[in-house]
Amino acid sequence: MADINTGELQSTSAAGTDISHKTSFVALWLLWLAALAGAMISGNLLDRHGAPLPTALRMGSSLVLVATGWWAWSLWRNASVGRFAFWIALGMTLGTIGDFFNADLLPFIPIRPPVLGGIAAFGLGHIAYITGCIGLSRKAGLTNKGAMVIGILGWQLFGLVGWYYVAYLGDDNRELLGPALGYTLLLAGTAGITSGLALQEAKLFPLALGGALFLFSDLILAVGMFGESVRHGTEAVWLTYGPGQMFIVFSILSAFAVLRLRGK
Repeated sequence: MADINTGELQSTSAAGTDISHKTSFVALWLLWLAALAGAMISGNLLDRHGAPLPTALRMGSSLVLVATGWWAWSLWRNASVGRFAFWIALGMTLGTIGDFFNADLLPFIPIRPPVLGGIAAFGLGHIAYITGCIGLSRKAGLTNKGAMVIGILGWQLFGLVGWYYVAYLGDDNRELLGPALGYTLLLAGTAGITSGLALQEAKLFPLALGGALFLFSDLILAVGMFGESVRHGTEAVWLTYGPGQMFIVFSILSAFAVLRLRGK
């Protein structure tokens, strides 16, 4: 009887912990949404997208995702999903540094133009994402080579075509063509490997969606960088980039569920 009661207490405690964790992630998601929505609304009302308030809210939305990633890692660092959570949190942290570079908020770092610092930070972030996804693939047994080849090659082709039409055929910033190509193919690599995972496990579709949205946001940004300015370009970039990062970070929860169902 004592053993049964102890088991029941442990089960109840675990259930309570799960509920509290879910509540914390819901609160973080709502905070992220409020910050991003506030940036979009205030940016349009002020009609000055570089104004302090919208910029602060955009940076704030990214910082919330950084906090979410490290919070997930702190909860499950000793669990099967811990390594994946670490790489995703690190990737989001590097991405946020890239945000600060792109907003020219790191003037004390002598990288000019600052977009090069952004490319470097985001590139390192995507290496972290890819590293985490490779580890998740092995840990969860999602190693179907056909699915991975389809995902990776498909998105590499998409990225190459996008770079050609948006950057190579553009008129401005010709000196950035090389870095832009490498960066675009790296982002396409993230989209590819996440799609390869999603083709094997539907629960990881949000992760793949995040990788795709990130790539789309980069292409939208490149349109303004290499060609004509995009009307409401800031909104277009952040309405793809912001949710893309959110899906990637919150995919830690999906990965946790996948590994638990597979007994890992």
